[in-house]
Amino acid sequence: MPTAPTPPPPPAGKSRNLGDVLREFAQHQQMMRTELAKVIVGQDEVIEQLLAAIFTRGHCLLEGVPGLAKTLMVSTLANILDVSFKRIQFTPDLMPSDITGTQVLEEDEQGRRSFRFEEGPIFTNILLADEINRTPPKTQAALLQAMQERQISVGRETMDLPKPFFVIATQNPIEQEGTYPLPEAQLDRFMFNIKVGYPSAIEEEQILTATTRGESEQPNKVLSGRAILNVQKLVDSVAVSPLVIRYAASLVRATRPADESAPEYIRDLVDWGAGPRAGQNLIAAGKALAAMDGRFSVAPEDVTRMAIPVLRHRIATNFQAQAEGMDTDAVIRKLVVDVPVPSPDKFKKSQPKS
Repeated sequence: MPTAPTPPPPPAGKSRNLGDVLREFAQHQQMMRTELAKVIVGQDEVIEQLLAAIFTRGHCLLEGVPGLAKTLMVSTLANILDVSFKRIQFTPDLMPSDITGTQVLEEDEQGRRSFRFEEGPIFTNILLADEINRTPPKTQAALLQAMQERQISVGRETMDLPKPFFVIATQNPIEQEGTYPLPEAQLDRFMFNIKVGYPSAIEEEQILTATTRGESEQPNKVLSGRAILNVQKLVDSVAVSPLVIRYAASLVRATRPADESAPEYIRDLVDWGAGPRAGQNLIAAGKALAAMDGRFSVAPEDVTRMAIPVLRHRIATNFQAQAEGMDTDAVIRKLVVDVPVPSPDKFKKSQPKS
C-alpha cells in the first residue's frame, strides 16, 4: 500500500519552532481524516474522538447498534497507521490465556523439556476487542493490567506490550441476553465512551452507493508507530492554563452527589459521580483538540466539547433519573450549562502612594 506524502523538511540551518510542528501535525491529522473518508462516510465526531484517544494514549469503547461500521472504522484506522493490528472476537467460551498468551511445553533434540511463552493477540499496537461484553468477567479482566500499565503478567513474568498500544472495544447496547456488563473499574479505564449513531439521509445514500457498486478505495498509510509516539509527546507539550484545570476539576466535582458544589438535581438523580481520572482525561482530550487545530494551549471550550464522551460512562444515574427521562448524556448537558467557566484572575493595580 503506498505511503502518503509527508511535508518536506525545513531548509538546512533553520530550526522549527512549536508553531511549525503544530501546523505539520494539523496537516497530518487532516490527511488521516481524508484517508478515512475513502471508506467511512460521515461519523465526524466519532472519528475526531478516536483520533484524540490515539494521540493521548487513550482507549475507546464504541457503542452502537449492529451495522454501523464500528469494526470497519477501527480496521480502517489501523490501515492508515503503519502499526500492527489484531482483532479478538469475544465469545462466552473465551479464556484469559486466549488473549494474553500461554506457556507451551517444548522438547529439544536432546530430549530436554522447557516452557516457552507463546504471545497472545494482545501483543499488538491496536487491539480491537469486538463485542467485549459477550465474554465473562474473568476474561474481561485480562485487559485490566494491559489497559492501565501497558504490561502483561503471566506466571512469574511481566512483559511490556508494544508501543504504542490502544484498546478499542465495541459493544451492542440493545442486546442484553447472554452478555456480561463491564464492571465500573474496567469502564473507568476507557478514556472515551463513544456512541455511534445512525447516518443522516444523505450519508446513508452515499453508503449505499459506495457499497453496492463493487468498487472500494484503499486508504494510504499516514503515520508510523514511531511518528505516533512523537505526536503523543507533542500533544503532551500543549499548554494548559490554571483556569482550564480549575474548570475541568469543577466539572468533575459537580458530578459527585456528596460534593458541596454539586447542583440539587445531581444529588437527586445520580448515585455516584466521576473520579479524578475523568479530569485527567478531560485535560488530555482538550490537549488533543488544541493540537489538532494547531493551537498552542487548551481552551475551556475544548473541555466542554469532550465532556460527554469522557463522563458518560463514569456517572451512575438512579431510578428517579429514568422516571424523569434523564439519561446520563442529558445530565451532563445540563451540568455543562450550569457549571460556569471560572473567571481569569485579574491583576490588581497598585494604588499610587499619596
